[in-house]
Amino acid sequence: MPLYQSEAIVLRSFNLGDQDKIVIFFSRNKGVIKGVAKGARKFGSRFGSSLEPMSQVNIHYYEKEGKDLVTVSNCDLIESFFEVQKVLKANFTLSYFAELIEAFFPSNAREDLIYRLLLSVLRALKEGRDLNLLTRYFEAWFLHINGILPDFGKCKKCRKEINVSRWLSPKKDGIYCEGCAPQKKEEVRHEIRSFMKWINRNPPSKKGKIPFSPSQLEAISKTLQKIIIYHLEAEPKTLRYLKE
Repeated sequence: MPLYQSEAIVLRSFNLGDQDKIVIFFSRNKGVIKGVAKGARKFGSRFGSSLEPMSQVNIHYYEKEGKDLVTVSNCDLIESFFEVQKVLKANFTLSYFAELIEAFFPSNAREDLIYRLLLSVLRALKEGRDLNLLTRYFEAWFLHINGILPDFGKCKKCRKEINVSRWLSPKKDGIYCEGCAPQKKEEVRHEIRSFMKWINRNPPSKKGKIPFSPSQLEAISKTLQKIIIYHLEAEPKTLRYLKE
């Protein structure tokens, strides 16, 4: 069996038997990889702390044709984000990101943009940037990269610029102006357009005063999460914990 190597971020892991672990990686060049780390639970294991969730690592693994799980032979830690996860909300938020990545992307699908997005958000969080802003940042870019973020500036029907009230379409694929909206159930606050412009101009590590209030970010989150839930056809389990 050939040996492969890839830079990756650990999404999650769980125990297998008495000594092993199944680990879900998000690889830079192979997308989601599921593998068995044999002996990972042994005292003094060669894996050390490299299998902690959200660790950036370099994995070495064997892949056998017809098998769903690869065999992880070694895992070298590049950067740890263990400290930021000591805050419970941050821990749940990063689990939410991991769940979205697993749900949206099939195994072995290269997703370099999402990988770089996750890594940049992790580093910004490690630098002490605001968790609420970073969560909205990740959600918006995640939807944009996947091609399912609507144009919040123009009406889906008449294509005119919207400067006042706007309403999310039933299929969450666009917005309607006051005159074109077939049903006015889900209003989209005007802040979301300013937010989209801001994230296009600024990295997640941007220092300085947060340009959006907590209530504005809350309104933005409701719209973004409605789109996520619609396309997943279910509410992410970790999102329920965050809401609670």
